Amino acid sequence: MIKFIGLCVKNFISCLKYLFSKQVRFGEVITQAANFSFDSLPISLIIVMIAAAVIALQVSKQFLLTGAEDYVGGSLAIVLIREIAPGFAALAISARAGTAICAEIANMQVTEQVDAIKTMNVDPVGYYFTPKIISAAITTPMVVVIAEFFGILAGMLVANMAIGLHFNRYMNTVWLWLNTKDIYISLLKASVFGMIITTVTATQGYETSGGAVDVGNAVTKGAIKATVILLVTDFIINMIFYL
Repeated sequence: MIKFIGLCVKNFISCLKYLFSKQVRFGEVITQAANFSFDSLPISLIIVMIAAAVIALQVSKQFLLTGAEDYVGGSLAIVLIREIAPGFAALAISARAGTAICAEIANMQVTEQVDAIKTMNVDPVGYYFTPKIISAAITTPMVVVIAEFFGILAGMLVANMAIGLHFNRYMNTVWLWLNTKDIYISLLKASVFGMIITTVTATQGYETSGGAVDVGNAVTKGAIKATVILLVTDFIINMIFYL
């Protein structure tokens, strides 16, 4: 794993050099943005909304017992924006788009398309990775913001159905407890997670050799490694900003 992380860092640095060399195909960035985040939006929304609804259902009953039902909205909003939305959305994107990136590049590697790019004196890492990393860094926060909005709405509806909490009382504590720092950190997490997903899965695909069976194995390994690295990074970011 340490060796693999080193490869990821090396490839990311290569992408930065390629970016500043002004060779990036911005048309490809737009295409990758649609493939990476737009196509992953439905599953991300579903997962975050269900998680928010379950949390709202659980805390509503407990808060009602202590007379603190007014704080359901604020508690849910803090948990959702700090952790649930960026984390769950990133995992959903990794499962849907990250595996697709890994399979695409692994297939190019085993069919010698990458070698063909090298013969044209083009850096395959910069050529293939950079548009994906840029699109992920830009569009993953957009998915997270939409997921946060719908997650708060889902929690509001569930709290109303579970304990009859009025919408105004719910939203009052949402606005009272949230601050801009939480939103900024949430967006930072999303952007970092997007870059990690693309870098890890693309690197795993790039290191693939063999045939069709090896492509499948690479996709599985890429998904697992991306998940582990995402969770460790999430913990580190929380330690930096909230300890």
